[in-house]
Amino acid sequence: MNLLDRINDRQFSVAVVGLGYVGLPLAVEFASKGITTHGIDVDPRKVESLCAGKNYIQDISDDIVRDVLDRGVLRATSDFSVVAECDVIYICVPTPFTPNKEPDISYIVQATSSIAEHLRPGQCIILKSTTFPNTTEGYVQPILEGGKRKVGVDFHLAFSPERIDPGNKTWHTANTPIVVGGVTPECTAIAAAVNRVVIDKVIEVSSPKVAEMEKLLENIFRSVNIALVNELAQLCDRMGGVNIWEVVEAAATKPFGFMPFYPGPGIGGHCILIDPYYLSWLAREHDFVTNFITLAAEVNESMPYYVQRMVLRQIAHMPVTLKDARILICGVAFKRDVDDLRHSPALKVMELLTQDGAGQISYVDPYIPSLELFGKTMEAVPYSDELVADADIVVITTDHTAFDYERIVRNAKVVIDTRNATKKVTEGREKIHLLGDGKCIQ
Repeated sequence: MNLLDRINDRQFSVAVVGLGYVGLPLAVEFASKGITTHGIDVDPRKVESLCAGKNYIQDISDDIVRDVLDRGVLRATSDFSVVAECDVIYICVPTPFTPNKEPDISYIVQATSSIAEHLRPGQCIILKSTTFPNTTEGYVQPILEGGKRKVGVDFHLAFSPERIDPGNKTWHTANTPIVVGGVTPECTAIAAAVNRVVIDKVIEVSSPKVAEMEKLLENIFRSVNIALVNELAQLCDRMGGVNIWEVVEAAATKPFGFMPFYPGPGIGGHCILIDPYYLSWLAREHDFVTNFITLAAEVNESMPYYVQRMVLRQIAHMPVTLKDARILICGVAFKRDVDDLRHSPALKVMELLTQDGAGQISYVDPYIPSLELFGKTMEAVPYSDELVADADIVVITTDHTAFDYERIVRNAKVVIDTRNATKKVTEGREKIHLLGDGKCIQ
């Protein structure tokens, strides 16, 4: 029985390399369907946690993770030799960028090399890590072939980008449509069939390059539009008398041709911040400069500096020096109601203020108990009315729904709101300085 037949009969096994916010939910989906699944990660803490029956990903149920682990359909290990036992291998490893904003696909290369050591005939490898076009065929394929195997003959290879949205309660691994592009038509067919076991809708495209590029387009689309409203927010503040939030809401009443995006203190997470630089790096190899895309990324990366200036401007009007000012940061996760700190703009705001000489910065966040700032561990402080009242300035950088904004404004002296979290607050609005409200002239 060939691999496609075994997939259709649910008689196959899976390995997922990388048990982070993409890999673990995917592994759990397969295991929940009764498919024997091996989760592989080089981080011993993740493996130890899973072997102890503990879940560390917010978006999946603790009970479901515990169930598949207890039943033995999901097994966690750091040993790549289990690859030889599996029919399908997913690669779900990080793809960061270097300090010079060039792609770092070393995790993909390392994972692929480890897989190649245990590859056997007939297996299918599916890369899910967000990356630049030609990674699958230009980097992963040669490593797997190793001069002795041939893709489409000895093994199958495809790219199927992740579409995880941390914290989204509506769209998750199973019901979010995905794209698949294989090196050969048979590779595409097999990879699509595997994904359809756990994912409701799978769209096949003609090649891995198309799938790699469409993933970048998804995120760069958001980056460019967020940059547009971030720039307009600054213009509204400079002009005075125009509130960008009201402008966007008004424009959103148009039933066609417009999609609302909102300003903020910057962008975080993995994809939207990083992907423009992956594409601009690739473009330079082809003597092409992505001016528009790069400019949008730069606008978004400048927003923490804009928030920094908002804070400094308010402190300048207070009877306190920056060194002695008590600054309370509300929310440090990169987006609302998640426990993900990656590239959070709140961190950059805190770093900038510290570099300026702010000596009393604290933060509250129900999802982030501690963080690293300048190499030192910083603990979240418990929320209290007294904490807010004692602060000289409160900066809302992440609009968690757990925060009571009426209460924060009531007790605070000054509030800088970078997310329009205080939109429904009616009393004490004179204390609020909203990014882009046309009143906070820089």
